[in-house]
Amino acid sequence: MGVFSPKKTKDFFSEQEKELIVLAIQKAEKITSGEIRVYVENTCNNQNPVERAAQIFAELNMQLTQQRNGVLVYIAIQSRKLAIYGDVGIHEKVGQEFWEKAVQEMLQHFNVHHFAQGIAIIIDKIGNALATHFPYHTATDGNELPDDIVFGD
Repeated sequence: MGVFSPKKTKDFFSEQEKELIVLAIQKAEKITSGEIRVYVENTCNNQNPVERAAQIFAELNMQLTQQRNGVLVYIAIQSRKLAIYGDVGIHEKVGQEFWEKAVQEMLQHFNVHHFAQGIAIIIDKIGNALATHFPYHTATDGNELPDDIVFGD
């Protein structure tokens, strides 16, 4: 059936896979003041997944992080689209090429049906990039956004 199989978004990942992704987010956020979220929905209502990711980013109020260093990993299962959207603070540091390479690497994992593992690996890379430019400071940093996976329709 191709890269993605038609399942309801909440059922796309097993409980163990959901835990793997959330743990990857939590691990990454221990080394950076940046925030990472994962959003999964069935269809991309926009032909451009980056534009859809930007819309979801705003709906989740991810632009409200103190240093504008939030990153959204966006996946549309049935539309077979994905994007990684970084706020202005991190985007200015890593550039467009970083996001494009991360998407291509995630696609390589998805092509062999390693969805959760591919997301976790990319979250680790995003966390390391964030840590380089926005290291974690115990006295001033806290978790600004939830770490759970957000499931759309």
